[in-house]
Amino acid sequence: MGDYIIAITGASGSAYARRLLELLIKKGHDVLLTISNAGQIVLQEELGWKVAGNPVQIAEQLMRYLGFAELPTLSHVHNGKKITGKLTYYDPQNIGAPIASGSVPTKAMIIIPCSMGTISGIACGASSNLIERAADVVLKERRPLIVVPRETPLNAIHLRNLLTLAELGVHVVPAMPAFYHRPEKIQDLIDFMVGRILNLLEIEHNLFQRWPGGSN
Repeated sequence: MGDYIIAITGASGSAYARRLLELLIKKGHDVLLTISNAGQIVLQEELGWKVAGNPVQIAEQLMRYLGFAELPTLSHVHNGKKITGKLTYYDPQNIGAPIASGSVPTKAMIIIPCSMGTISGIACGASSNLIERAADVVLKERRPLIVVPRETPLNAIHLRNLLTLAELGVHVVPAMPAFYHRPEKIQDLIDFMVGRILNLLEIEHNLFQRWPGGSN
């Protein structure tokens, strides 16, 4: 199925990241995850998730938070079919991690939520941490890159940086859920956004009712 790089940065919207991680792993996809220092703070503030320890310990913590009993280093196989994917965690300062090299094949990278600082770093090719470097690699290898910015209002610098990424072929998916499916709870709004990301990844889902068309 291929590996997906997921990065979580210091913007509000941790619930989107949690749902995307849960669904990718449930569907049997392997996730290569990194979380910025600011992202770790936001995770604790919004979800109560505390990220601490070495990468293996952090991966185990996150799998438990996500509701998976299996160790992240093992895949659950039943009747020869892979049921859950694998989660591997990398320190955001580990520039020597596999995802920092284009020689390591991955299917796509999703930065969710994506802070404006990270948008800026990617737009100017800073590669000052693993998240920016991995995004730079995905761009140079012409693989799909999806960013989910969560900021309002946007100033001219934000808009210029987002335009730069869009011109490079990056999917810019602002955390702006729709309401035509008549959401009844917050989870419906979260699922709508995550469903739109899965659409871009060409991964089947039934997270929301698709627009049936309306009368003129």
